[in-house]
Amino acid sequence: MTLRPGDEVDRFLQTLFTLRPVDATFIGHHTQDHRYPDWSPAGHEAATAAWASSREALRQALGARTDDEVLATGNAEDIDALLAISHCDVALAELRGPHVTRGNPSLASGEAAFAIIGLLTRDFLPASQRASWLMQRLRGLPGFLAGAMSTLREAPVPEAWRRRALREAAGLSRLLETGVPLWCQAMALEERTTRAVLEAAQVAGGGTHAFAHTLEQLRGSGQEVATCGEETLGVLLARGHWESRSLDDLWSDVTARFEVEQDRLGALVRSVCASDVSEVQARLAARHPSPEGYYEAFARSWDACRAASAHLVTWPNIPVSYVPIPAWTRMAAPDLYYLFYRSPAPLDAFPQPFEYVVTPIDGLDPAAVDRHLRACNDSVIKLNHVVHHGALGHHVQNWYAARAPYRIGRIAAADCASRIAMLQGGTKAEGWACYATDLMDEAGFLTADERVAEQHTRVRMLARALVDIELHTSRTTFENAVRCYAETVGMSGEAARAEVVKNSMFPGTAMMYWLGTQGIHDLRAVEAARAGAAFSLAGFHDRLLGHGSIPVAVSGRLMQRGSGRNAGF
Repeated sequence: MTLRPGDEVDRFLQTLFTLRPVDATFIGHHTQDHRYPDWSPAGHEAATAAWASSREALRQALGARTDDEVLATGNAEDIDALLAISHCDVALAELRGPHVTRGNPSLASGEAAFAIIGLLTRDFLPASQRASWLMQRLRGLPGFLAGAMSTLREAPVPEAWRRRALREAAGLSRLLETGVPLWCQAMALEERTTRAVLEAAQVAGGGTHAFAHTLEQLRGSGQEVATCGEETLGVLLARGHWESRSLDDLWSDVTARFEVEQDRLGALVRSVCASDVSEVQARLAARHPSPEGYYEAFARSWDACRAASAHLVTWPNIPVSYVPIPAWTRMAAPDLYYLFYRSPAPLDAFPQPFEYVVTPIDGLDPAAVDRHLRACNDSVIKLNHVVHHGALGHHVQNWYAARAPYRIGRIAAADCASRIAMLQGGTKAEGWACYATDLMDEAGFLTADERVAEQHTRVRMLARALVDIELHTSRTTFENAVRCYAETVGMSGEAARAEVVKNSMFPGTAMMYWLGTQGIHDLRAVEAARAGAAFSLAGFHDRLLGHGSIPVAVSGRLMQRGSGRNAGF
């Protein structure tokens, strides 16, 4: 029987949604919204077999053609099959090692929490209908955590991962005890439904407490974190990001760029008559909204960003509304991977307007309000909450991705429980968002001090890429990596440790910011040189975004072959 690439991509996606039902909720595929994944030892073996089978079928469907030959066709089904094979390779590398779901309890606590949050905060169906799935997930939560714990018993647990999982379990407990009742009340559910949901939440709470208690007693490794090793990191970079360079070459490149950008940061600091970055940060902190104008400041900056970048890309009509974090998730949010901007589910209708949540200041005492406003100052609002996330960056890119010709490109960068749905979505999603801030700097949208802040972010991005390589290839230790962030980037000790913990948990992830941003800049230079006077910056951006959330390296190869099409408006 002849296998067709499109049919095998269909089967691949069904495997993805079945093995990762919580991811499916955030992607907008809702047949699995009542389920948790199976992270028991048997579940891991079944997942390994499923991904291997899917990979073999996809490879057979593409025949003996090389990657370049497949990309040269411009055929969306063939390219989707090629991208799906890459995902299988990444999934198999993670499943076969003890690093990810086999050894990190934080992934289990995060999955448990966001399986619930995904149903509370996304109104893709009326609350009464979501409540039925919510009850099933709440009842299934103890079994999921028990299965995950049976796997976690197989190897010692790193101390930093244990602490993070315990903190997330505490946040999950607050969500179940306080947040779920608030949601039921706010949604005005029928009394019978509310009672059933709250009873299920009690069952889930018992499972959460049992998980936390067992985790406290679990055998520790004596190490703060674990690393994946050079071989696995190489697979993640080559298959997740389509990076062809060796780890040694990447390390040399990022080291050299880090030194150059540090020197540029020093020059920018001097150009604004400051002694160091902290002096500029203090000046920026002093420029913040008034308490009365807090929410309006986000909207005003968003409008200004859109006006200033209208000529840089074809903007769709995708308004954003900045609103407080919902009351039912507010108490749990500080201890969870709770994003202010979480991508719209690409398979659901694009919300109009999209609600971007921010930390509320109502009810805080004056000193706490002042601290928050200084931290969330005009610069942070502009650079982070508007340009990078809510406007030209992630939000515009997500709109294009949801309409991409490649099905993998539509879903790969969807924000899920602890990370995006597919690693290969990262260089485009994060690369574009970081590049967007560079673009707004080129357009004159940033003040002199904000340019320093953006350059400091660029240096931090390169430091994260360095640590990503050095930590997972044993070029550095946990403590030395912490010291690198503290001494060369100026992070506090607490922030530096948290950053290295993230590096350790998700190898290859910090690299995608630099690889994506630099890749877009490099591709733009190539396309501009090739087109000459006919080059259109907006046209370049439209074509790049039109591919969706696929690796920047793949977009580059497609653009150089003249294939792919723009998203429709």
